[in-house]
Amino acid sequence: MIDRTSSVVADGVTLAVHRAGRGTPVVCLTALLHDAHDFDAFVERAADRYEIVCIEWPGHGDSMDDENPPSSLRYGELLVKALDQLQIRNPIVIGNSIGGGAAICYASQRPVCGLVLCDSSGLVEITPAVQRFCRLFERLFAAAERRAFWFKPVFWMYYRMVLTEPAAAAQRQRIVERAPTRATLLRRAWHGFGQPSANLIDLAVSLDAPMWVAWARSDRTIPLKYCLPAIRRLKKATLTQFEGGHTPFLEQPDAFAEAFLNFAAQLPA
Repeated sequence: MIDRTSSVVADGVTLAVHRAGRGTPVVCLTALLHDAHDFDAFVERAADRYEIVCIEWPGHGDSMDDENPPSSLRYGELLVKALDQLQIRNPIVIGNSIGGGAAICYASQRPVCGLVLCDSSGLVEITPAVQRFCRLFERLFAAAERRAFWFKPVFWMYYRMVLTEPAAAAQRQRIVERAPTRATLLRRAWHGFGQPSANLIDLAVSLDAPMWVAWARSDRTIPLKYCLPAIRRLKKATLTQFEGGHTPFLEQPDAFAEAFLNFAAQLPA
């Protein structure tokens, strides 16, 4: 479990930093609406060999709000400033969803020992179909801002598809409960996901760091088949699929931790 909590101010935004263990730093970055509890099981399995550093995004967990809209580019910018202040250098970075996009942006500006992309944003071409999909979710969260009576049951059904596995049940419940309070942040995020700037494929392909792509087999939000063309272009990447809907380390903690430790053991010292 997390045993040290602090904060860092990056570009005027106070971000919560949760740490456990000792050794090579492993920076852990979540999806939207998620928090450091996503990594509780991972901490239990890896903190005896690595220092696990969970940084919570603005408006998430114990972090303060940010006046800027959420995006992989914005979160990558905050991550660079936060890790520079924390003097964390050459880490292994695990990023899920928007956290994966932020990890790509970070690795384009600072050296990393290795990069783990879990159902990462940024690897899909922004086509008209993708834009329509994003507008659908933008309207969903606009309804939540209006306090539509049907939002919570609809979101609950949706999140049963996002986190499908029993290991994620408790975290899934917390996420569903907090969703109405983060409707504006989510609406702004989904608006951004449909913009050309959300395409990080060329940036990811330019990276030389060793990469492990860990994907949930049943992901309907970022289906693997739409990301495979980009993944196949990555210079030093391997791909593993896990049962689940979006977050392998949360949904399959034992299998993910074992595969991560194998990946990390092969990285340069």
